[in-house]
Amino acid sequence: MSATTERDPDETAPSAPEEDLLFDDLDDKLAAFNAFRKSDQDAADAVLAEIGASDTVGRQIVLELASKRPLGHTERFPPAHALVMRALEVLDRNGARSVNISGLGPFGPVASFLVQQVAHFIVRSYQSQVIDTIHNLYARREAAALLGDPARPMLTRARRHTERLRAGYKQNPLGIPTFLLGGAFVSTILSSLQGALRSAGTSFVWKVVATVLVFGAFGLASWVILRGAAVARNRIRLTMDGPLQALWETVGRAGTPPQDQARMFALIAIILMGLTWLVIPIGLAIAWLTT
Repeated sequence: MSATTERDPDETAPSAPEEDLLFDDLDDKLAAFNAFRKSDQDAADAVLAEIGASDTVGRQIVLELASKRPLGHTERFPPAHALVMRALEVLDRNGARSVNISGLGPFGPVASFLVQQVAHFIVRSYQSQVIDTIHNLYARREAAALLGDPARPMLTRARRHTERLRAGYKQNPLGIPTFLLGGAFVSTILSSLQGALRSAGTSFVWKVVATVLVFGAFGLASWVILRGAAVARNRIRLTMDGPLQALWETVGRAGTPPQDQARMFALIAIILMGLTWLVIPIGLAIAWLTT
């Protein structure tokens, strides 16, 4: 009697048809959009409509989803990363250096110090934001990279670099809350004016003098903020704008690089300056009514 060889039932059974997965359908649609978006706009729009992207933001979402490469320009990423790390070092060393204010006589050193503090705050806050944003971007692209992708080890090394540097770029900019340099000035104008007028007694002349002093104080504050914001923006522009934009270009499909707070501070200063022009008429009215 001849011996028979036992077989695994799975070896002789016919292969089951491959299950249709949602991933395959979505992957096909994204691949179709990627293929058509430059050559056939109508076909690309049809894919967008099928996915459910009906506006500009939806199109951008699909475009970013369809871009599967973790890096847009893998070979250019290491030097672009190195340039940004160097730029952060240069900004850290020079971004908050002393500011030379001329034409104010003996008040020049005081004005220079105050302007420097505003610039210091904006630059240090920006550095913290940049290193956090870059670290998060690298970590997310690393997680999205497939095993064997040459971009994956590059992103791993770059992410580790940013992890080691984060603590050094996240020091307290000034040691005082942000609102002391911004909105609190606006909210305290009238209360400061009222206090100055109350301390001036009942004399109409002294109340007018107090009003002018308050106007000058808040006008000076708005000038300091505006000048500090301008200094910070100029130094950040010279140091970081180009390298950061170049890095974002090599990474690809990452939105816009982080922005500093200089424009926000400048807007606060302009609003404050406008409000200070209300101090004199308001102060004179209060002085007249309370005399």
